[in-house]
Amino acid sequence: MIKHLSPLLLMLLLLPALHVKAQDYDDPNVYLKAVNNAQADFNKVYMSYISAAWHSNRAGKVARLRQLVEDNITTCRYKIIDLPYYKHDNLLRQSNIDYLWLLNKVFNEDYKHLVNMEEIIDQSFDKMELYLLLQERINDTLKAAADRMEQAEKDFAAKYNVPLTDSRSKATQKMELANKVGKYHDKVYLLFFKCLWQESQVMDAIDKKNITKIEQARSALLKYATDGPLALDTVGAYDNDASLAGACRQSLAFFTKEAETGIPKISDFLLKQENFTKLKAAFDAKPRNTQTKEDKDNYDKAEKELTADFATVSQTYKGLLAERNKAIVNWNNIDQKFTDAHVPYY
Repeated sequence: MIKHLSPLLLMLLLLPALHVKAQDYDDPNVYLKAVNNAQADFNKVYMSYISAAWHSNRAGKVARLRQLVEDNITTCRYKIIDLPYYKHDNLLRQSNIDYLWLLNKVFNEDYKHLVNMEEIIDQSFDKMELYLLLQERINDTLKAAADRMEQAEKDFAAKYNVPLTDSRSKATQKMELANKVGKYHDKVYLLFFKCLWQESQVMDAIDKKNITKIEQARSALLKYATDGPLALDTVGAYDNDASLAGACRQSLAFFTKEAETGIPKISDFLLKQENFTKLKAAFDAKPRNTQTKEDKDNYDKAEKELTADFATVSQTYKGLLAERNKAIVNWNNIDQKFTDAHVPYY
């Protein structure tokens, strides 16, 4: 299996906590702290989920943390709903409620849709691309809501003279960084996956011994593999780290070689096998007493050549399989190192 390193949801919320001493909700410092405190426990769970989605290979752990996030969204939302308006001003409170409502919708509706899509994304490049685009759209929608929430906090602080030491918490900055890494990663991953999926179409056609479809799929694979490096030139490196793009280039080089030299040998053998099958059928159809020496010589020669070709193409196929596995292992290893290096841990 190819691990897809892009995490499911990279939302940006995590309001900065303020250190204030007042105890009365009439004090704007205390009111803002109450809003932030309502978020505090949720933020910890949410950060753990995001970190696990990026870095953990344990699907069960990610699923448990996701459920914990769902539970804490509701708890946090009710805490903020229970807060009164601040002097008839509801903007800060409502921006948090709206965000949490949207987050709840994502985890209960959009997330389930993405999970359902995960069952079919390997079926085509278009489905994988749609999956990643939908994920990105959800993230962008949540970021916009989080930005409105942050702006509401700034407006509240400015209106009521509340000093903000940092309008953007370190956690928020880490979330933004994870989102940036994810977008870069997906662009490179799609170039890799496009060839990987197209290669699977070639192998399916080979299994079915459909020479026409083999050639069609091979031509498409060759185009994707040779176009990929140009696209990688546009994508470039991430923060001076070209390792992920380099791993993709290596895999594209293999797919190019496979399409140019390896697959044609397999296709040629299947064509010879098909012709031999026809020759054998015609030979067997002749009564033995009518089979000439030339007929037998032609048959024996074709059978001998096919046996030799089979040995050769078997070695070719084994070689391709070994190179393919090497390219995929290399991609997965570098992909993991890239993620570990650039996505913050929580």
